[in-house]
Amino acid sequence: MKKIVVVTGATRGLGLAISRQCLTDGYKVVAVGRTISDEFSGLMLSQPDNIVFERFDFKNSDGIHEFATSLIRAHGRPWGLVNNAALGHDGVLATLHERDIAELIAVNVQAPILLTKYLLRPMLINRCGRIVNISSIIASTGYNGLSVYGATKAALSGFTRSLAREVGKANITVNIVAPGYMETDMTSALDGEKLQSIRRRSPLGRLSGVDDVAGAVSYLLSEKAACITGSTITIDAGSTA
Repeated sequence: MKKIVVVTGATRGLGLAISRQCLTDGYKVVAVGRTISDEFSGLMLSQPDNIVFERFDFKNSDGIHEFATSLIRAHGRPWGLVNNAALGHDGVLATLHERDIAELIAVNVQAPILLTKYLLRPMLINRCGRIVNISSIIASTGYNGLSVYGATKAALSGFTRSLAREVGKANITVNIVAPGYMETDMTSALDGEKLQSIRRRSPLGRLSGVDDVAGAVSYLLSEKAACITGSTITIDAGSTA
């Protein structure tokens, strides 16, 4: 029987790349998102027996318990959980609306903690599992206009390290993957000079791609990473070296 990996924010960008890599690695993927993108639809058509879509909006924190229970009931106990779904509202703190601050904290911190809480329970019963939280280099470097976003990602890092100590004796690992700027639709909105400046800061002279990050997630989900927990893997083409 294939091991089950739950991936949140799975239908586009990094989440889509992670879902695709998990399929390549032989997992059954439970892909969670708000909407189905054209690319994700194609992925489902190519492997209908190995990937399923479950619709959920993580702004609805009150519904996470019931949602997690329904996932386990429908698909079985998961081997892995990749907490990738996140919001990225930018803006300087003095002018950022309180509603946006609340959404960032709810989706980027509260939601992954609650989803992990409920999907962790069947992993504890199985006495094995993998949890991978997607953070950002901004959690440690900071960035102008992303103070609240950076705070949420730093919170996820602290959560990861402490949870790794709680569940290690059950053979469950908990780790962080921290991407830098990636070649995505988000960075395509940056002006050319800003992107060139980011590339110049990288020892490799380029930005990392979503497939680079998905490769790190793949490793942490695998048996080869059985002795890695409470750790952060940074994928940023060396920009923070």
